[in-house]
Amino acid sequence: MNRRYRKTIIAGNWKMNKTATETKKFAEELKTMLPKAKWCDVVVCVPFVNIPAAIRAFKDMRVAIGAEDLFYEKSGAYTGEVSADMLKDLGVKYVIIGHSERRQYFGETDVTVNKKVLAALEVGLHPIICVGETLEQREMGITMELIALQTKAAFAGVPAEKARKCVIAYEPVWAIGTGKTATAEQANEVCNAIRATIRHLYGARVARSVTIQYGGSMNPANAAELLAQPDVDGGLIGGAALVPEKFTAIINAANQE
Repeated sequence: MNRRYRKTIIAGNWKMNKTATETKKFAEELKTMLPKAKWCDVVVCVPFVNIPAAIRAFKDMRVAIGAEDLFYEKSGAYTGEVSADMLKDLGVKYVIIGHSERRQYFGETDVTVNKKVLAALEVGLHPIICVGETLEQREMGITMELIALQTKAAFAGVPAEKARKCVIAYEPVWAIGTGKTATAEQANEVCNAIRATIRHLYGARVARSVTIQYGGSMNPANAAELLAQPDVDGGLIGGAALVPEKFTAIINAANQE
């Protein structure tokens, strides 16, 4: 982490978990555990149907609400989709874009990721842009090239002043939901490469200001070591974000000097 230049952000990604009723219960439990000091920003990204409940439940806490996806058109005949304007109107601040599960199961591509990033930024949302390689791609030795390509594609057409509003989450696909985790050194190496790509696109000042999270099975046991790395500015947390005690433990790790 480097608090001098950029925010530390711990974001929970609930995926397809919890009802609106369970969202309220989670918020009540988390409220009793959250540290008073505000060193890092906390975000909870919930399913669409839970957003109104989350906005109400977390309103007195220093927790921003995020969505897990959006559609890139403003309106129209897109049954089942949700636009950036709809999210903004509810009070959403962040939105996850391009998660590997969206790419794997729902045909998300670098092109659609870019369209969604542009749509989110247009209404003032902060995109959490996910990039990452599969195990096969890592073993082929193309991790850095692939990550650079995904990053460049996501930021196509994004001006420098809006690039600062973006968060990038490095999520090695082989470490999501598997219990496997990149070593702290591996995570920092890729996060550093992402920052180098941003530097190439926008210059050093913007690159220094962009928050880059690690998003592959971060948990209370490994959070401190990962967050101690200079280019790891937070975490996009999956399973551990569903348990108030575990989520709080990671927030506490991010709040260390």
